[in-house]
Amino acid sequence: MNVKRVRLLHVVFNTQIEAHEIAAFRGAIVEKVGREHILFHNHLGNNSYIYNYPLIQYMRVGRKPSILCLGEGVDQIYRFFVNKSWNMTMAGRELDMSVSSLNLKEYSLRITHDRLSYRLSNWLALNQENYPAFMALEALTEKIEMLEGILTANILSMAKGLEWVIDQPLQIKISDLSAPKLLTYKGVKLTGFDVRFSANVFLPNYMGLGKGVSHGFGSVKQVDK
Repeated sequence: MNVKRVRLLHVVFNTQIEAHEIAAFRGAIVEKVGREHILFHNHLGNNSYIYNYPLIQYMRVGRKPSILCLGEGVDQIYRFFVNKSWNMTMAGRELDMSVSSLNLKEYSLRITHDRLSYRLSNWLALNQENYPAFMALEALTEKIEMLEGILTANILSMAKGLEWVIDQPLQIKISDLSAPKLLTYKGVKLTGFDVRFSANVFLPNYMGLGKGVSHGFGSVKQVDK
């Protein structure tokens, strides 16, 4: 069985932001550390991007802003904490950036013998290519089957970005699917879902899947241990 060990640092700050402010929070962190540090934003300039799995992800836990760092991202986050002051201006207001919690662990990503249960929040599963095909499906079972295929592809894409070779078939089963909801990503309205699913794979809490994970979309949480 192929196992990938990955370091994960999750920092939660002791202030509050709204869900629509995650992008602004991300931008404020980038300005604080400097745009020359690419892992914080994955932009190469001239409207070109790095399309690898983001190793620094921004999200909200409760109402608190947080940063999830994986692998090399763990080594880079010091560029924020080395500042004499962590406070920063976001959307015209000052944020007092004291740390509420900091959790550093090493996880073993692996295929499991038993299925594990997860919640996936604000998952941007659909894009311009697959949205028409999804909407053309009439049966709920067909829609769920298509989303299971997309979720499988999202996990494989994440694994590739972390240099984890999954050498066994993934078994993904969606057990609960919310009604579609409109979510704003980079100023564009996209269709998102909240789902519950089981899988024969271990995924750490808060790791993102799908589109927009660096902006807090597609956050995974284990339902039971």
